[in-house]
Parts: sequence; structure tokens; C-alpha cells
Amino acid sequence: MCGIVGYVGRANAVPVLIEGLTQLEYRGYDSAGIGVLTSRGPKVFRAVGRVRDLTATLPSRLTGKVGIGHTRWATHGPATEANAHPHSDATGRILVVHNGIIDNAATLRGRLTADGVDLHSDTDTEVLAHLIVASDAESLSDKVIDALGQITGTYAIAVVDADRPGEIVVARQGSPLILGVGDREMFVASDAAALVRHTSSVVHLDDGELAVVTADSFRTFTADQTDTGKQPEQIELDVAELEMDGHGTFMHKEMLEQPASVQRMLTGRLDPRFGTARLDGLGIDARELRMFKRVKAIGCGSAYYVGQMGAAMIEDLARIPADAEAASEFRYRNPIIEPDTLYVAVSQSGETADTLFAVREIQRKGGRVVGLVNVVGSSIARECDGGIYLHAGPEISVCSTKALTHMAVGFALLAVTLGRVRDLSHADGTRIVDALQALPGQLQQIVDAEEAIGVVAKELVDADNLFYIGRVRGFPVAREGAQKLKEISYQHAEAYQASELKHGPLALISPQMPTVAIVPDDDLTERNVGALHEIAARGGTIVAITHDTVDFGDLPVTRIDVPRSEVELDPILLTIPLQLLAYHLATALGRDIDRPRNLAKSVTVE
Repeated sequence: MCGIVGYVGRANAVPVLIEGLTQLEYRGYDSAGIGVLTSRGPKVFRAVGRVRDLTATLPSRLTGKVGIGHTRWATHGPATEANAHPHSDATGRILVVHNGIIDNAATLRGRLTADGVDLHSDTDTEVLAHLIVASDAESLSDKVIDALGQITGTYAIAVVDADRPGEIVVARQGSPLILGVGDREMFVASDAAALVRHTSSVVHLDDGELAVVTADSFRTFTADQTDTGKQPEQIELDVAELEMDGHGTFMHKEMLEQPASVQRMLTGRLDPRFGTARLDGLGIDARELRMFKRVKAIGCGSAYYVGQMGAAMIEDLARIPADAEAASEFRYRNPIIEPDTLYVAVSQSGETADTLFAVREIQRKGGRVVGLVNVVGSSIARECDGGIYLHAGPEISVCSTKALTHMAVGFALLAVTLGRVRDLSHADGTRIVDALQALPGQLQQIVDAEEAIGVVAKELVDADNLFYIGRVRGFPVAREGAQKLKEISYQHAEAYQASELKHGPLALISPQMPTVAIVPDDDLTERNVGALHEIAARGGTIVAITHDTVDFGDLPVTRIDVPRSEVELDPILLTIPLQLLAYHLATALGRDIDRPRNLAKSVTVE
């Protein structure tokens, strides 16, 4: 959950490193540092806080042709300068940056201390520098291999050696790492966003691979020195998509992009003639699709909640059992993998460690798993048997909005595809396709109502605790709404099924405990309104995310109306006001919207 950037070439490495770290700051931002091989030896600069805090410490004439940098999200030890990367050996000759977790770090630290090594940080990473310098191997790559042979855990590392100033050695195991190929210069990064201003030619390392990178060349290989012969691939990433474009935050920009981005995602994927969707990326034909008797979505956080929305769509439209499970728990319960179950791995980044490990567990047991991911070339995308790319464009804010909406749309496409190879009629398939075509315009209606939603948000500023409730299709919407609020406002919010209120949580209702209720106009409207009467009778205040056709009678309800879609797709639209509500509430509280405390965008550690 950190960012790595490296450079070797003929230009000054420092501005390249700082620019790259700035682009990667959403991956970790409690401290940052760079290490540069200068004409006067290796120089390391580290600072607690943001990249801008690091930049303020740098000498104006700092130059070097080789360097590595890092933004940190703490796993071992608090955010201090001593714990910031790069880390070095006792002489300062070897510099290392590292993403991931070394599981046996405590044992290694104890061994090094017993050997008389002074350790200056609380991190697991520092041991790597000492293990590398202690190796008797001749080349830096062999020294790195020796060191990695002594550790267990996950890593993406970049290493430089003052005695070999023309190269960077990198290695990957369980954490993403890519190479960027330029003109007489090479780049290293944990995310393509750090490279896009310099090159569109990249090499994705796989687990177990290392690389030696120089200004003019690279070589990829395994720990036994077997060449893997990786070749560069072209990536498509628009630099303009990484800018705020006049918005105050990336989250605001990304929420307002949703009508256009969903339109882009749907282009070429709907088949009105047959009332279905075209999902060639699945790599599964109609005959194979009919063989599946169950669908299981796996994801973490918001991706898990969208999986629950998707499971409901699949059951409604395809009439086969479907459910969702938190990927973080999946492999630890020794899951039963069924050959007639289609598993769907959901991840914005495509690098979520828990989801990636779940994918591997499914495949190890012979299951069929497809990906629903946003990042082309990501680990989950490459390891799944097929998938649906979200095409949401870069999502920089830690809090997921447009990618989440695209996940829900992706499930809708999968649901109608599964339904049409079974018993979903042409008329019903056409009904869903027509509703999907209408989504971008309906999304625009919701974001156009942002100002009114902002007024409602300000009414909730003083609430320390909130309930979010929904029933059946509305419950995962409520869970996602509560998640958004917690992530960026730091207010406590808890989601419950509306039907469960009377079984305990109703005891907490008071004028100080507002409720945000998901109340679509469907066959459960009367029951949902009945639950609101129970809340109002106990003095609770209510905000309803609803349709304008719902009549609340004399209930004291503050309503946010959403355009109606088909009932199966309503959850997609009902989710959007909750994004705007959380955003404006957090803004009113003065929170750091794009970089909420304690969180990072891409969760690449367990």
C-alpha cells in the first residue's frame, strides 16, 4: 500500500522521483523519501507527511542520474522520519525501498541484532539492506537474490548500490512492480501513473521475477537466473486524466465524471437486437455460461458491497443462486470450490492483495474465475481466466466513486448476459438493455442536483453516529453509503437491514441518531415506510434516498429523489447521492477528502 518510483538515465533523477511520488501519493502518504546516487555518494532525504513536505527538505542543487523514491503507508512502526524509506545498511552504501510485508522480520531483526548490527527503525524493510550488504555474492542482483532467499512474505523492492551506480535491481513477490522503457533512460514504479508522463512502454513483472535495469537496457529473470525475456507493452493512459481539471478534489472530479465514463463503458457492449450484452473478454461462450449453477463475487470493502448488489442482479435476471463474500476472509476458511460455480473477482486497482490471494486459491482448486477490474495489465486482470474491464479511467481519490459505479454496471452486463442464455425473455433483456442505455442521462440528473444534496449533508454535520438502512436490494446500497461516510468524514455510521431494526438496533434511535434510509418505489415500499414510522415515533430524524413517486404521508422526512430505472438496476442510481452526501458532509467538516487518514488507495498487503 505504498508507492515506489525509480530512475536511471542521463537526466537528473530528482525531479523525476518527486513527480512520480506525487502521482503515487494516493497509495500511501504518511511519509516519503528519496535516495539519489550523486557524484559525492548516496544521499537520502526523508520526511514525515506528504511529498510536498519532503520536497521542502531537498537542497536546490541536488542531482544524480540514479535514484529511488517511496511514499509510505505504515505497516511496521509509526510515521516517523526513521521509519520512512529508503532504508540503508550501516555504511549507507545499499539503499532499499519496499512495498509489502516481511513476515519473518522479527526473527531476522533478532538475528541481525545478535550479530552486532544497529537497527535504526521499527520497519521490516531495514533488514533487507543489511542482508544484501552481508552477502558474499559478486553482483548486486546475486546479493539481492541471497537476501530474498532468507525472507518470507510479500515484496516489491528497488535497490541501488553506491559501488554500482549505473543500475537498479528490482524484484516482485505479491506486490505490483513495473518497468518503464524510455529513450536511453529507464523507470521503475509500482503504478503506471508514475510513468505516464515519460513513457507508454512498460514491462509488468510477475511474482518471482527480478530485473536489472540500466539506462540502456533491462533484463528480467528468476531467482535461479533463468531469463524470462519480458518484452515491453504499450499502455493507454491520458496524462490529462491525472489532473484535477479545475476541481478542488479528485473525488469531486471523479463523481462528476460518472455520466460520461459510464457512457464510455457501455459503448459497444450492448446488443439491443438480442436484448443482451457483448462480453467477449470473459472468454466464455454461451454453452459454457449455461453450465454454471452458481455465481460468487469476491471483493473487499466497497467492491464487496457492489458484489452483493451484483449478486442480487444475477439472481433476479439469471435466476441462479448468487452471493458475495469478503475476499479477506475467503481463503482462510478453506472454501469449497465448485466446478459449476463462476467466481467473479472485483477490484478497482486489480492489485488488492486479499482478492488476488482468493483468485489464486480458486484457481489452485480448479475453479473458474473472471475479473471485474479497472486497471488493464494489473495482477488480477492478468491472473484471471477472463474478465470485464471497467474502463472508468484513473481513479485517484482513495474513496472509490466512479470505479464503484462501473463495477455495478459490469455486474448488470454480466447478469443480463447470464439471463439471456437461460430463461430471461427477449422482452426482459431488451428492458434491461434500454435501462442501461438510459443510465448516463439519469446519472447526470443526480450530479446536477449536487447543490441540494449538499444542503442536506450540512444538516448531518453535528451527528456523531448515523444509521443507514435498506431492505433486500437496498441493503448493500446502505452498506456502501455507510462506508463512504466513515472513510472520509470519520463519523461513525452503521448499516442495517431495515427489517432488523426491531431486533435490537432500534434501542439506539434518538434525536441525536439520524437515519439515512434507502426507499425505492418497489414491492417493498410499504414495509420500508413502516420502518421509518418506527424511527420517527422514537424521535429519530430521517433522510430518505428515494423516488419521487414514494408517498411518505405525514412522516417528517428529508428526501433526496433519484430517477427511476428498472427495479433490478435501481441500486446503481440510489448509490450516487450517498457519494455526494458523504463528500459534502466531509467537506463541511474540513476533512482531507482525497487522502483520508489511515487509508490508502490500493491495498496490496493483507
